[in-house]
Amino acid sequence: MTDARGAGPRSHGMWWREAAVTATAFVLCLLGGVIQVDDTLSAPSVAAHFVAVVSCAVLPMRHRAPLAALAATTAAGVLVQPLGLLLSPLIVAPALITAYSYTLAARTEQRAAGAVSLSAAVLLVASIPLTGDLSWQDASRIAVVSASPLVAGVLGHSVRNRRAYLAAVEERARRAEESRDTEARRRVAEERVRIARELHDLVAHQITLANAQATVAAHLFDTRPEQTRKSLGELVETTGHALDELRATVGLLRQSGDKAAPAEPAPGLSRLPSLVESFHRAGLEVSVHQDGTARPLPPGVDLTAYRILQEALTNVTKHSGTRSARVRLVWNRDHVTVTVADDGRGTLDDGGGTRAVPGASAAADRPPSGFGLIGMRERATAVGGHLFAGRRAEGGFLVSARLPLPPAKDTGDTP
Repeated sequence: MTDARGAGPRSHGMWWREAAVTATAFVLCLLGGVIQVDDTLSAPSVAAHFVAVVSCAVLPMRHRAPLAALAATTAAGVLVQPLGLLLSPLIVAPALITAYSYTLAARTEQRAAGAVSLSAAVLLVASIPLTGDLSWQDASRIAVVSASPLVAGVLGHSVRNRRAYLAAVEERARRAEESRDTEARRRVAEERVRIARELHDLVAHQITLANAQATVAAHLFDTRPEQTRKSLGELVETTGHALDELRATVGLLRQSGDKAAPAEPAPGLSRLPSLVESFHRAGLEVSVHQDGTARPLPPGVDLTAYRILQEALTNVTKHSGTRSARVRLVWNRDHVTVTVADDGRGTLDDGGGTRAVPGASAAADRPPSGFGLIGMRERATAVGGHLFAGRRAEGGFLVSARLPLPPAKDTGDTP
């Protein structure tokens, strides 16, 4: 019922259009019957009404069977002269309409041209006077009658090409819109992955530091209250920094109308001293060595180097159980190598003796797991570098990333 109601107005409109076309063709046929063979005018005869009724009766079927409708209307035009009527473009108007419709509906242009040409040839033969000499008026009328189906076919061909062009334009617009939507979804997915990496790095880093500081405070609570108080103060500072960084990162997800939060520059190797100091407060001694001449990094490479160092040192704190790590930066002409190594010892000196770090004995025998290494490797690959992570032959774990640099302007920065 819903489909019938939905299609009703359209079907009603098509019915009225078909009725208007058929009525117009019928009137044109009768007007053609007014002109007699001797060029006089008289009321349409019974033969004119017969030709008009027969030829117009097949017009509604020109959409379902256009070739049959063209043949029927052309045959009706052939009967015009034998019935004593003058063959003119007006009286064969139904044939012209069906020629136009068949050109629109034909599968190929060759078939349409062949059918319309055949109809024009039939009308050409049918318009030749059966008796008497051929005057110039007869010749002009014959030319007009035979050319009329060809003109209708050309008009139908033009309309068909125009419709095909508009359909192609609409299809290109639709595909372009789909391409834009796909590109927008791809960029949104990439942005989500980037923000997920940032959240993982800063949350893992800050929470690991807070956990380490809380562990130190728990170990020193009974023996060294003053240092315990200092560790708790550093824990408060660490969690405060974590909240600030988390707020800044999540602020990227705000809508355009939300209140803007103060933006901070993306971290880079310039913040390496503060990063090392944060791990020092958590009980991890980090030594930094540089080889070669340092120079400014592109923003993406700078952020990647910082995040790799941050994640690698966080994994040392979480998994290795050692109290020391070594950071090395090697500057070359076209790349910088960032390395973090640890010795893998699972002990912690609390000032009153050496104690084992909880979970260090099991974690020291296996590499860090989870999304940390995956994120570091993806970051390095995103800027055109590569990352290696694995156990060292002498013990411990090694993370080394080689990141590309723009060409140096001078030749004096060899390591």
